[in-house]
Amino acid sequence: MTTDIEQYHLKQTNVDLQICNLLHVIINTYLTQAENKLWHGHPVWFINGNPIVGYSKQKNGIKLLFWSGADFEEPHLSPGSGKFKDAGIFYNTIEGVKESDVKRWLQKSKTIQWDYKNIVKRKGQLIKLEL
Repeated sequence: MTTDIEQYHLKQTNVDLQICNLLHVIINTYLTQAENKLWHGHPVWFINGNPIVGYSKQKNGIKLLFWSGADFEEPHLSPGSGKFKDAGIFYNTIEGVKESDVKRWLQKSKTIQWDYKNIVKRKGQLIKLEL
C-alpha cells in the first residue's frame, strides 16, 4: 500500500477503515497489472494510464466506483450522472462487501473500458477502447 493511500485509510472511522482495507486487498489481488495512487484525493487504480476503479468516503458510505461500470450490466452497480460511463456501489458495513461481486466487476473492468485518459484531449468526448 502506498503511503498516500495508507494515510487516506487512517483518516477513516473504524468501520470505513475496514471496508477500505478489504477493498484495497481485493482490488490488488485481481488487478495485479494496475498502477494505484491517490488521485483527486482518493485511491484509484489505472491500466495504461486509464482510471479503472477507485473508492472514496462519501456521505452515503464508502463508494466503490468503476469508471466504465455503466456498461457492465450489473444490477448492483448504480450508474452515475449519465454524463459519463461510471457506476458504483455504496458500502456501510464490511459484511456488505461481497468479494465474488467485486472480483466479477474487476474482471469486466479489464475488458470494458472507456478512454478517460484522453477525455481532455478529445474535449469531453468518450471513446470506447477496443481491448
